[in-house]
Amino acid sequence: MNLADPHLPVHTAEVPGLERFRDAEKAVDRLTQIYETGTQFLRRHFQDTIRTGMPGSRFRAVYPEIRMVTTSFAQVDSRLSFGHVAEPGTYATTVTRPDLFRNYLIQQIELLIENHDIAVSIGPSETPIPVHFAMGGEGITVPHEGALDFTLRDVFDVPDLSTTNDDIVNGNGLRYQGAAPLAPFTAQRIDYSLARLSHYTATDPEHFQNFVLFTNYQFYVEEFEAYARRQLDDPASGYMAFVGPGNVEILQSGGSFPPPAKLPQMPTYHLKRADGSGITLVNIGVGPSNAKTATDHIAVLRPHAWLMVGHCAGLRNSQRLGDFVLAHAYLREDHVLDDDLPVWTPIPPLAEIQIALEQAVAKVTRLEGYELKRIMRTGTVATIDNRNWELRDQSGPVQRLSQSRAIALDMESATIAANGYRFRVPYGTLLCVSDKPLHGELKLPGMASDFYKTQVANHLLIGIRAMEHLRGMPLERIHSRKLRSFEETAFL
Repeated sequence: MNLADPHLPVHTAEVPGLERFRDAEKAVDRLTQIYETGTQFLRRHFQDTIRTGMPGSRFRAVYPEIRMVTTSFAQVDSRLSFGHVAEPGTYATTVTRPDLFRNYLIQQIELLIENHDIAVSIGPSETPIPVHFAMGGEGITVPHEGALDFTLRDVFDVPDLSTTNDDIVNGNGLRYQGAAPLAPFTAQRIDYSLARLSHYTATDPEHFQNFVLFTNYQFYVEEFEAYARRQLDDPASGYMAFVGPGNVEILQSGGSFPPPAKLPQMPTYHLKRADGSGITLVNIGVGPSNAKTATDHIAVLRPHAWLMVGHCAGLRNSQRLGDFVLAHAYLREDHVLDDDLPVWTPIPPLAEIQIALEQAVAKVTRLEGYELKRIMRTGTVATIDNRNWELRDQSGPVQRLSQSRAIALDMESATIAANGYRFRVPYGTLLCVSDKPLHGELKLPGMASDFYKTQVANHLLIGIRAMEHLRGMPLERIHSRKLRSFEETAFL
């Protein structure tokens, strides 16, 4: 909390008190009521304060809260990886943007009620809503520190980074108001990421779909836009809109799609379906820092899968430019996640994702079985943080790569997979060989063969086909128990 002046009286939004629900939709309606009442209260008083100056009191609204108590050790359906708690106790989480997460919240609450035969309690929490997050999507800008004739934090709560962390997903045993965590992220952590997503991608969080592709090459964006336009012309495709940076949305293939005045750091595009099961493509550019940043924030949206489809260096002389690499292990030398996920942690391949990708390669290339080995290898992908690693003494890096049995090297894949593992988001990697630096084929202009160009054009389609395959699977099969630790949150 930010009580800069404890002598000012605190004016708090009036919201309904704690109430128990056995109907998930009604429970989410109450979450929405509490949240909307609180944010409208903050917006109104913020605008009044900007207009009239320093008021005589502080203004506060709090996030809504879901809380459940169970006293039974009764076993639930252990085939599910989510929707239940392991032992008796009190569990709680704060909630933000119930409008954005409505379907997710209804699903998770319904499972709790059904699996434990209990009611959930909905009411106000003790966690203030920072005024910056209350303005999200309203076109209201909160001035930076020093721009006003009074100190903002003397009147409103502001973001508190000491409580905005990944302690829950990192397994550090965070407790909230005497309760174990019910969800992987707190409301303020989610709000922080929602704001960052808008900043980095230039698209609003509500456009993001449940299946996310990451790439490191602009060509995939161009292919994705062409594919999206074809889908909009096909009423049977199920896709309803295509959204790009600046929240420009087209509903027909011929719709105007002008580039934004200022390209964001990670241009993002969304091929949308009405139920959110479409495909989002994020051009993360080059490097593990961008890969971590994107996945840190997209994770709060709880996507059903994310895949890396980008370029890599082939490490075997038998590979050709344009060959595919399906990662089944990762050598992590990206370093950006070392403090959150120790490098000794195994990042296992997920069978559901691997099968979807291999089947998609076979479908698009029309090669099967043993013939598929002509264009695709399965093995370890090494991810490093130095793009110009070729300029260093090769004895050390090449020995490590050989000892790891690595067949490809890039700067993003292990980061995306490791953060998927950390955030319990199913992950996978299919790369396309763009150079062979150990064998004299550097990434230089004019070196691309016709085979390579054809394969790159197929690559994005393979990622899309894999996502469509996953979309047809039951949710409990995608979100399997392999990504869950000893003590897990009930919410997915």
